[in-house]
Amino acid sequence: MNPESIKAKPMKIIGTAIDCNNEDILADFYANMLGWTKTFSGNGVAVVSSSEHPSLLVFQAVEHYQKPVWPWEKDKQAQMMHFDFFVENLEEAVEHAKACGAVVSDVQFFGFERGSVVLFDPAGHPFCLSAVWEEQLYAK
Repeated sequence: MNPESIKAKPMKIIGTAIDCNNEDILADFYANMLGWTKTFSGNGVAVVSSSEHPSLLVFQAVEHYQKPVWPWEKDKQAQMMHFDFFVENLEEAVEHAKACGAVVSDVQFFGFERGSVVLFDPAGHPFCLSAVWEEQLYAK
């Protein structure tokens, strides 16, 4: 089948599921950092959402969870995804994230001087806070 001949069907991302060792700790972290609400917790799953952003962050406890190693190292559990969050004030956002439980990575590809800082959430997932907005990357 030729992919170009297939008519695209309307789809929306409704959520992102993230593996972790403790779903409630991670859900509380992101709810606090983003100002969202934890809307569900039970059976190894916790969900946070916002009325302003129609997408769910779903955290699921996984037996034998191993936090990712970043930067990448051969034969170690690598990151499989990470969030990039746009912020107006990078310094204030980093301090807020740290107060919520994030840890600033020792390794930075860009850093404050280039407008993007790498941090780790309580489960060890790397994420970026960035004051750089790339308008050309978004569909019109």
